[in-house]
Amino acid sequence: MKTKGALVWERNQPWSIDEIEIGEPRRGEVTVQLETAGLCHSDHHLLTGDFPIPSYPVLGGHEGAGIVTEVGAGVQDLAVGDHVVMSFIPSCGKCTPCQVGLRNLCDLGMGLLSGASVSDGSFRVTAKGHDVIPMSLLGTFAPYVVVHQTSVVKVNPGIPFEVACLVGCGVTTGYGSAVRSAAVGPGDDVAVIGVGGVGVAAIQGARLAGARRIFAIDPFESQRERALRFGATEAFADVAGAADAIAAATWGTMCPKVIVTVGHCEGSEVEAWLGLTAKGGTCVLTAMGDVLATDVTLNLAGLTLLQKSLRGSLFGGGNPQHDIPAILELYKLGQLNLDDMVTREYALEQINDGYGDMLEGRNVRGIIRYTDADRA
Repeated sequence: MKTKGALVWERNQPWSIDEIEIGEPRRGEVTVQLETAGLCHSDHHLLTGDFPIPSYPVLGGHEGAGIVTEVGAGVQDLAVGDHVVMSFIPSCGKCTPCQVGLRNLCDLGMGLLSGASVSDGSFRVTAKGHDVIPMSLLGTFAPYVVVHQTSVVKVNPGIPFEVACLVGCGVTTGYGSAVRSAAVGPGDDVAVIGVGGVGVAAIQGARLAGARRIFAIDPFESQRERALRFGATEAFADVAGAADAIAAATWGTMCPKVIVTVGHCEGSEVEAWLGLTAKGGTCVLTAMGDVLATDVTLNLAGLTLLQKSLRGSLFGGGNPQHDIPAILELYKLGQLNLDDMVTREYALEQINDGYGDMLEGRNVRGIIRYTDADRA
């Protein structure tokens, strides 16, 4: 199948819209006609080089929702016409991590940036005679994807596609960072650092979990204003400014739960984040930076003597097959506001504008809307 996609050909270059060719579904794979795709910050890491890609070009996109149009041999529980969400983390249900309840750490995830398909190790996408690596083996910055069934989650057809695509990564990651990884409980004071799409979802998760106060921290005034509308009780421009206010509000005890969802994580900032964390509290790092970076500023004595926990979190510590439908059910019941998280819609050709808006803090989440013209 020939179509178009948004590709990265080299570091620090803008997205390029080019013709691509996608193979037919093989054993265990399905073809999905995408209706929407989310503009997540993780795809921007492809441009900056924070993700170590073995080769270029790369087809971006790992948040998407659409309709199954073709089913390969051996596919179970999916059929033509099903409405589905792409999960950026595959979940086989059979490997050791899946068996012990860590389905967000499925062994299939080790190959997400390799480009080699789960089904047979082949490359499923080409462009200009080159093999293409689809982001997370998905590549949702194209009107169609051919993906393995372990990365596809069937959802209620009544869910709008612009909402459904968000739970393939950002919403589920942020929500889970609060309710699972941080284990926010009733009466907890919570700080959320970075309130883009993932941070707003973390705020909503903390609110649903019964947080007493939610302190939002973000350098963009527009993001701070939105954070207050989504459930934050106070908002600050930086960690230093927030620290004094949090100390005053909590009588010096600080926050039992701190959730870091900034767009780019630097090791030099970790100690400041732990400074907001109470004795015996947990600081959850959901943010990503250069995956090869190893330098961290951390007072080890303080970590030990104050018995704090510093915890990483991938996909909110959740189970894609369970959490994606469950979060969408919360949306249907009116308990999660996902409609207002979609700030702007773009055509695929406007993808660079979309990421510009994200980096300037104008969006909670932008999405690409595909039309019949994209599929012609």
